[in-house]
Amino acid sequence: MKNEIGTIVSLTSEEHLFKALVDLNLHVCQLVSWSAELWTDMHAERLKEEAVRNNVRITGFWAGWPGPCVWNLTEGPITLGLVPASYRELRTETLKLAGTFAQKLGTPAVITHLGFIPENPLDPDFQDLVVTVSHIAQYLNDLGLQFWLETGQETPVTMLRLIHYVNAPNIGINLDPANLILYGKGNPIDALDVFGNYVRNIHAKDGMYPTDPMKLGNEVKVGQGRVRYPEFVRRLKEMGYTGEFIIEREISGAQQRRDIAETITYLQKLLERD
Repeated sequence: MKNEIGTIVSLTSEEHLFKALVDLNLHVCQLVSWSAELWTDMHAERLKEEAVRNNVRITGFWAGWPGPCVWNLTEGPITLGLVPASYRELRTETLKLAGTFAQKLGTPAVITHLGFIPENPLDPDFQDLVVTVSHIAQYLNDLGLQFWLETGQETPVTMLRLIHYVNAPNIGINLDPANLILYGKGNPIDALDVFGNYVRNIHAKDGMYPTDPMKLGNEVKVGQGRVRYPEFVRRLKEMGYTGEFIIEREISGAQQRRDIAETITYLQKLLERD
C-alpha cells in the first residue's frame, strides 16, 4: 500500500472546507476541531457529502477539549489533556461526544493529546489516567472506532507503559515526531524502536529542541529541524508503515501555504526512494 500525503483541515461551519486541500492536489486529511458545538448530525452529513464530492478521505478526527490549554513546559502539566484531575471528567465526556461525531463522519479514529503523562506508574495520576483512557477506549471501541494518542508531552517509554496498562485492542499512536523534540522528550527515530508497532498516523512536522527550559522548542518547516526526515521515513518504511503523512505547519498565511507546498514535494521525493 502506498503512503499518502495530506494536511490538517480545521472544522468550521463554512462550506468548501476541503478547497485548500484539493488545490494542493491532495485527497487525505486529518480533521481537527476544538469546538464541540460543531459536532452535530448536520455538520457530519455536510462533511461526508463534501468529502465524497471532492474525493477526500478523512483519516481521523482530532478532538480538542474544554478548559485552559497552555502549551509550555510550566503550566502545560496542569492544563493539558486528561491528566489534570479538575478537567478530566468534562474532557472525558467531550471525547466521547467526539466519538459519536467521528462515527457519523465515517472516519476510523478519534485522536487527542493526553497531556503530561506521569513517568512513575505508581503516581496516583498515572493510575487514574489508565482508568480514564480505558473507559474512553472501550466507549470508542463499542462505536467501531480506534483511539489514537498523539505524542509529545511524554517520553516514548511512558507512552508505551500507558498503552500496556490500558491494554485495549483499539489503542494506537498518532506520532508527531516534532513534538518529541519540541517538548524535549525524545528522539523520534529512536522512539520507533520503543512504540513503532502502535504507530497508526504521522504528523509531518519538524522542530528544534528547547533551549529555554520554560518554553517549547521552535517549530520549523519539515526538513529544517531535528527530526532527520530522510532517516525517519526510511525507518518507517523498514517497519512496514503504510499510513498517511499529515502535514502540520503551525504558522498561518501565505508562508504556511508555501511551506506546505514545499513539504509535499519534499515528502514525495523521500517516499519514492527505495
